[in-house]
Amino acid sequence: MIEFLNLNKINAPYELELERVFKDVVSSGQYILGKQVKTFEEEYAMYCGVKHCIGVSNGTDALHLILQAYGFSNMDEIIVPANTYIATIMAISQSGCKPVLVEPVFLNYNIDPLRIEEKITENTKAILPVHLYGQLCDMEAICEIAYKHGLKVIEDGSQSHGAMMKGRKAGALGDAAAFSFYPTKNLGCLGDGGAVTTNDDSLAEKIRCLRNYGSIQKGKNHHIGFNSRLDEIQAAILRIKLRHLDEENEKRRSIANFYIKNMKNSKIVLPVLSDKSHVFHIFAIRVEERAQLQSYLQSNGIQTAIHYPIPPHKQSAYKELNTLSFPITEQIHREILSIPAHIALTSNEMIMITEAINAF
Repeated sequence: MIEFLNLNKINAPYELELERVFKDVVSSGQYILGKQVKTFEEEYAMYCGVKHCIGVSNGTDALHLILQAYGFSNMDEIIVPANTYIATIMAISQSGCKPVLVEPVFLNYNIDPLRIEEKITENTKAILPVHLYGQLCDMEAICEIAYKHGLKVIEDGSQSHGAMMKGRKAGALGDAAAFSFYPTKNLGCLGDGGAVTTNDDSLAEKIRCLRNYGSIQKGKNHHIGFNSRLDEIQAAILRIKLRHLDEENEKRRSIANFYIKNMKNSKIVLPVLSDKSHVFHIFAIRVEERAQLQSYLQSNGIQTAIHYPIPPHKQSAYKELNTLSFPITEQIHREILSIPAHIALTSNEMIMITEAINAF
């Protein structure tokens, strides 16, 4: 069986280093907001090309903390893609704000800049683009719209670590960005983890405070904060993996390029061949006969996954949105299928997957 993802294989090359840093952290006696978190924050900020990185518990918290730090209120609207993982939208709701959904473009499944302005009202405070599957959104167009209307731009970079556009990386393309370091991500730890990146000094200071019960100095609480701190061990693991991120992203691109050049099946819609603006966290294809293809690949020993089967506006958690219609989003969610493209994939496995899809 060709597994969709095998974290044991992906993490195996790091085994000795992981054991070493685990011992180092244990023996340090510093387990919360110690040296490893501080150093990782410095290194990831430098990598992304921003002044500040603040380590937090997970990617959803990262988004939530940004929205809280900006002080957005119950009447404030946040523009967000209809086609995304529901956690992005949940972060908006958890902040007491209203998510305003916008359709994507079929070309890359990201938010359509041409549809944003029609959703802007006097209550709109921010645009929250999601770099889905590892493909950067059209940030030049989005930032131009935001500047015109006096809006903040908050990136969800949880699937796009290291993606680059015109010399600038994800995390440095808006006013602030949220990252997840969930184990399956291109930059993943061995548990939950997240971060905020920004060039805004005052925003960074407030998020550092909010993530730690609203406190910078022990015993003094300046805000009603949260317990949302990146763990020392996870930070140490991320420091190791960060050194290899660009190399691993190139491996993902090479796999994607092989698929795009060699898959020849008129039933299949492939991702667009891209430059460094895509890091292929997910290699997602579209096919009308998704259930049949998934079953066929499974019978041929190939695991697949669906990212994501039900669009957010059709989920029970958002009953108030269930009557809305987003036909492009709904079609994507009916047809999308993710095939194995992880960095531990072998050349023979890539050939087998390609031949199986061509034969469907």
